[in-house]
Formats: sequence, C-alpha cells, structure tokens
Amino acid sequence: MEKRGDARRKWPRPRTLVRAGAISALAVAVVAASSIGWVRWRGAGTDHTVASVPAADVAIVFGAQIYEKAGEPSPYLAARLDIGRELLAAGKVKALLVTGDNGTPEHDEPTVMRDYLVRTGVPERKVALDYAGFDTYQSCVRAREIFGVTSAIVVTQDFSMPRTIALCRTAGIETDGVADSGQPRNGIWWKCWVRDQLAAGKAAIAMITRPAPRFLGDRETSVRDAMNAP
Repeated sequence: MEKRGDARRKWPRPRTLVRAGAISALAVAVVAASSIGWVRWRGAGTDHTVASVPAADVAIVFGAQIYEKAGEPSPYLAARLDIGRELLAAGKVKALLVTGDNGTPEHDEPTVMRDYLVRTGVPERKVALDYAGFDTYQSCVRAREIFGVTSAIVVTQDFSMPRTIALCRTAGIETDGVADSGQPRNGIWWKCWVRDQLAAGKAAIAMITRPAPRFLGDRETSVRDAMNAP
C-alpha cells in the first residue's frame, strides 16, 4: 500500500533550478566564446588591402542580399564586388569567382553579381559563377572541389573576414582576404556583426566535421577558363 508521503511529487528547490540555469548559461557562453576565439585564431593575420595582399589565382566574392525586382546588389554586396573589380584591375588575381544562392529562379545572386561587374567594366569572360554557394562553408568547399581553386583572395565585409578565411583554409585553399570596412557602423552593421558572431559556432562545427555541401556535382572548368581568358 502506497504511503501518503510517497505520493507527494518532489519538485526541485528554486535555488537548485537557479543554479542549474546558471551552469547551463555559463556552458553555452564558454562554448560560444571558444568557437569565436578558435575561428578568429584560424583566420588571423591574412587580412589585407588591395595594395598589400599577395597575388593569387582567383578572388572569391561571396554573395549577400540582392534586390530581386531591380536586379541590383545591396550596398554590402556592391562593396564586395567593387573590391573584386579592383583586385582584377590591379593584377592581383587572374579571375573572379562569384558565389551565392540561386535556390529559386527568382533569387539569383551570382547572376546579379556578374551583371553588376560587367556594367562596371569587368569583362564577362573573367567572371566564373557558382550557383550553389548557399553558405560560406559550402562556397569554400565548392571552390576547391568543383572549380579547382587552390589559392584565393576572399572578399567579404570586415566582420565576416576571419570566419571566411578560416573556412576556406579548412577547405584546403591557400587564403588571404581583402575586407570591405567602409560601411557605416549603423544598426544594420551591428545586426550583421552579431549574426556573424553567432555563425562562429556553425563554422566551428563545419571545421571539425567537414560535411559535404548540399550540392557538389562534377568538376567545372569555368574558373580555369576565366583565368586563361585574355
């Protein structure tokens, strides 16, 4: 027969719950800080200007927001593309690889990027397109495995540069970077900065597990063709 005392449900004491919550929060903070620190360490010391960056085969320009109806890049993306154009004009690279999301027919980052470059004076034959760059890690792996890139200058915003370099180096690419640091430190910049810190955890997991990209496919010669084009 069950005793009355045994029928009572014993709830944790409030102090125990607070202690458990504090320990969990501390653990999350430690993991997050460790991820950010490791990613920054892995990508440190390779951020340059157009003038100072060592020459490489290709500049990889990573996609960002586009204005679909207008077919125009956002200011952040336009700044990246301008740096890519400057690198090509300065002879720092032989071609540009623009990589971004083309997950739907309406959303085509690489084509918008190429069209912007052509309008601003870059010969179309010097631009290769990667339509399956759904995130930074996948873009880096595809650059190495699909397009045969072994040395590159990566182009993104300053808050994303350490993570981008770390991921491309993990993919086996000899990597330096030129960052856009000209965007105003407004609410949008800080929102992007915070988002990039959160993305460090995802990057750290990718650097450890090295998952296959969503789409890989056959090797392409478009980067090599762009490098060899006059």
